[in-house]
Amino acid sequence: MREVTHDGPDLTTLADDIRAWALELGFADIGIADTALSDEEARLLAWLDAGRHGNMDYMARHAAIRARPDALVPGTLRVITARLDYFPAGARTADEILADSSKAYVSRYALGRDYHKVLRDRLQRLAQRMEQTVGPFRYRVFTDSAPVMEVALAEKSGLGWRGKHTLLLNRDAGSFFFLGEIYTDLALPLTAPTTAHCGTCHACLDACPTGAIVAPYELDARRCISYLTIELKGSIPVHLRSLIGNRVYGCDDCQLVCPWNRYAHVTDTPDFAVRNGLDDASLTALFAWSASEFEERMRGSAIRRIGHERWLRNLAVGLGNAGHDAEIVGALEARRDDPSAMVREHVAWALEQQAAKGAGAFAAS
Repeated sequence: MREVTHDGPDLTTLADDIRAWALELGFADIGIADTALSDEEARLLAWLDAGRHGNMDYMARHAAIRARPDALVPGTLRVITARLDYFPAGARTADEILADSSKAYVSRYALGRDYHKVLRDRLQRLAQRMEQTVGPFRYRVFTDSAPVMEVALAEKSGLGWRGKHTLLLNRDAGSFFFLGEIYTDLALPLTAPTTAHCGTCHACLDACPTGAIVAPYELDARRCISYLTIELKGSIPVHLRSLIGNRVYGCDDCQLVCPWNRYAHVTDTPDFAVRNGLDDASLTALFAWSASEFEERMRGSAIRRIGHERWLRNLAVGLGNAGHDAEIVGALEARRDDPSAMVREHVAWALEQQAAKGAGAFAAS
């Protein structure tokens, strides 16, 4: 954050201008929050104490500054929060892919370009527009790139409320959007929080394939498919593999069943359009990619960060869960001796699943 001073601008007018500029940049909405997160800090520490963060050690290492914006960026008085819709237009529907066990389901947010750069660039442009108006001021932009309590800050700023699945919900836009922040020393007027509207609904809890939403507003990441296929670096626990189905990168089930996503907006951001046919790709086709092909095709994608090894691990689980098919067995056999011990382990498991299904089909005939 820049060590500079500034004269006192008309902050109320500036806040109105920031909203107008944000909309011009393509953001769906913005809000302004203060930095008081003591209640959220207590909940975070309880979650960490229960071990529900799994192997995401960075969550524990940065717990204090995560809940204290002015500790992360000294001098922070306000957080400008922004949301950007990402649901891609023209993608094959999620239900169709989930119902076809030969297909690979990729979370809707990852079908296009990596959101980090897209969102960060827009936030930077917004901050620079502010600077052109008020002169130099202290700021720093974030897009899921530092210990920031995004949902809590967005909730405080009125962008929505925390749903029972722990994601932010907006009554006019559901939950298919990204969040980003600008930490600033400008004492901008706050925007009011909204009220919660989950009521007695528990659709997200019922829909979670692995039971990761252990209670309303409580997520055990160790069971979450997004954690298992993205954050987890080692082997996926055997008892959870069959529950993952064909979800090879992330999971949207809790969002897909949420009634508020009837109002989700299709994005008009070209960067989030489907790339590499990931909305309708077969498991075997993706499993055949070499490491170099993975790197080439996933350049600019959020998926690239998990690497080819974990990509194959996830796909092997999907292939094991697919219906019995000679092509699938052949694809798995081709990687039985993969250089990676982790890939070999998951391939062996998948072959066992396929063998059992094949034997069952033979017995039934």
